[in-house]
Amino acid sequence: MAAGLDLGIDTARLAVVRECSVLERMPKWLICVPLVVQWLWLSVRYGGATVPTAANPHITSGGMAGEGKLEYFRGMGPLARSVTAEHVGVLNDGTATEDALRQAMAASGLAFPVVAKPDLGLCGYGVRLVPDMAALLAYLAVFPADETVVLQRYLPQEGEAGIFYARDPVTDEGRVIGLALRYFPRVTGDGRSTVAQLVAADVRARRIARSPRHQCSVPPDSVPAAGQQVRLATIGSTRVGGLYRDGAALVTPELVRAIDAVARDMPDFRFGRFDVRYESLRELGAGRGFTIMEVNGAGSEAIEAWDPDIGVIQGFRMVFAKQRLLFAIGAAQRRAGVKPIGLLALARLNRRQNRLVDRYPPSN
Repeated sequence: MAAGLDLGIDTARLAVVRECSVLERMPKWLICVPLVVQWLWLSVRYGGATVPTAANPHITSGGMAGEGKLEYFRGMGPLARSVTAEHVGVLNDGTATEDALRQAMAASGLAFPVVAKPDLGLCGYGVRLVPDMAALLAYLAVFPADETVVLQRYLPQEGEAGIFYARDPVTDEGRVIGLALRYFPRVTGDGRSTVAQLVAADVRARRIARSPRHQCSVPPDSVPAAGQQVRLATIGSTRVGGLYRDGAALVTPELVRAIDAVARDMPDFRFGRFDVRYESLRELGAGRGFTIMEVNGAGSEAIEAWDPDIGVIQGFRMVFAKQRLLFAIGAAQRRAGVKPIGLLALARLNRRQNRLVDRYPPSN
């Protein structure tokens, strides 16, 4: 295991890069153009644009769009549940009184603070750290009616990673095909500047001020001491200034075995990303010391391609490789009898998800 963690990677350097990658700076529509072209080519090659939805047959659309976070959790066996953060779903139908919420939380082993997030989520939108009951009730008051909120144990670990998994339906070999390390947006005090000034001077952190659906909980006029690091968000998304780094060289046989065991404890789960918090890279490499926050299916992005050290051509190659593998797995599943959903049904799921995202409370 130690050899897998000593491959010349300076983990301190991983966290301090401030510039944005070329892919981060590119408009989203421009990134989508080559991806759509490849998707169309793969659709012709494999005989259908929605072939990838067959990758995970027990999840809505295979996890391409419209699936809930709780779908993945409900299918977990005892091993997968044991490494997943405690959680409970709450339907926001007007009956979620304070007493009912406390009972639901207690039954699931939850206590404040908790993280509240949409069951049908995307890119961290609507994800908030909720410190007490008053804050939870305020969150529910502005959350879309008759939609489900997931309350989950807050994980204080600073280490966060997205572990990309794929299992070949033919050979049944499970692999970790990507590892993205996430770093939260933060600024470092100089003893003179306010948080607002530090954010404005930081090319990455200033994204948080430009994100209309994010609410920074750090007082903007506070003055951090010299050398004091101030974390600006609960989430690590690049849309609020988070940093993604490629950790592929940190993947060990022990980690592969641990993730493969979790995936096999879910019904026919073949492709997706496990988002985890971890104690240390050494523990993660040993296949222990991590807790699953979320699971994402066929629609998972190869977010390690957004590493600032990865050039735009290499980044696209990584994303292209993920799409090719996804189609291949979906096609193998189809040959095994799994039926992909229709294109119109997938479009409806995607439209509903995007409409809901626009109505969620701001993340923090």
